[in-house]
Amino acid sequence: MKQIHVVGLGLCPQDLPSEISEIISRADVIVGGQRLLDHFKGHPGVSVPIKSPVKEVIEKIGNEAREDKDVVVLADGDPGFFGIGRVIVDAFGRENVIIHSNVTTLQSAASRLRIPWHDIVTVSLHGRRDILPLLRALSQCNRVGLFTGPDFGPSMVANELIKRGVNTFNMHVFEELGTLSEKTGYYELKDALKKDFSQLNFVLFQRVHPPEIRLHLGMDDELYMHERGIITKKEVRSTGISMLGLLPFHTLWDLGAGSGSVAIEASLLLGRGAVFAVEKNPDRACFIRRNIQKTGAYIVEVIDGKMPECLGPLPDPDRIFIGGGIGKENRVLSAAANRLKPGGKLVLHLVLIGSLSRAKEYFSSLKWPFSISHVQVSRSKDTAGDQRFDALNPVYIMSAEKPLETRTK
Repeated sequence: MKQIHVVGLGLCPQDLPSEISEIISRADVIVGGQRLLDHFKGHPGVSVPIKSPVKEVIEKIGNEAREDKDVVVLADGDPGFFGIGRVIVDAFGRENVIIHSNVTTLQSAASRLRIPWHDIVTVSLHGRRDILPLLRALSQCNRVGLFTGPDFGPSMVANELIKRGVNTFNMHVFEELGTLSEKTGYYELKDALKKDFSQLNFVLFQRVHPPEIRLHLGMDDELYMHERGIITKKEVRSTGISMLGLLPFHTLWDLGAGSGSVAIEASLLLGRGAVFAVEKNPDRACFIRRNIQKTGAYIVEVIDGKMPECLGPLPDPDRIFIGGGIGKENRVLSAAANRLKPGGKLVLHLVLIGSLSRAKEYFSSLKWPFSISHVQVSRSKDTAGDQRFDALNPVYIMSAEKPLETRTK
């Protein structure tokens, strides 16, 4: 097989070094998006546009290279930065690919703003139907670069962020970078809603102020908006989160989320994961949304609805937390257990002995290993120049693990 050249065109193909231009000019086959191929209309070789299904394009590249033809794959910016370079290397192996780097869109955008770009986290929405990667980045970073996609242009992204309560970022939109039509604008999210942008764009989000509350584990209960008494107390909350055994890529369901305190604090540990806070009470769901906005925990998605019916569209979880009780029937518990991934953990906070007994019987019938902790918290209170302790309601914490091979009822 002849080695395949993957060439980054940067922002301006006319500025390519002579040796790279020579590689392109002598190619038997050039492959790329139609916009990139249009820069080489007079090329004598065969032009192969990249379009769906990409698998067929990869097969075509392989067939031509195996026939000892010179194949050049054209890429926007740099092939290794959200480009096709990885796809080609994965398909044909590093020994069969030569990558020619170039300037990225991110570098060019940062230079327009005269800011460093080494600490800008960049994500792409190409081929996605949701904005979760962007929400993860906005939850953690002050500057975030975004490659938009056909389904998520700047206006639609702004709309989705507003719906999710994001109010700490503005956006720079770079249109037609490197062309005579280049344009840069700076917008509040609400203003970007009203704009039509070129499909050739790059967005850079800039944090304009920190969240109202600095999110951390074990936040005081008073920092959350909540219905009187309907919140997992911080000492018990921290214990429950620790028993979930969260890893960064996990998906977490918080069922009967109340104020959302568990979901919100758990999101700190799920930088590459997803969090769903499920709550049927409309007032409490509003509290969760406001708490997300106050803390900047944007990856937490609120699901309004009655369980278990509303759980259907959600992705299967690695971890489940149930803090609002299990009801008189096991419908929610059973639905949760069925959807939990094998090897996953389910943590319950229970205050009623009857609920604890039913949960114990349920997991015993499934032959799931479980443990129970009894947590009793007392808080100091100033009294007559001294202090005494007031006890909070005791909580039973049950942690059950779904076997890799399992059955549920």
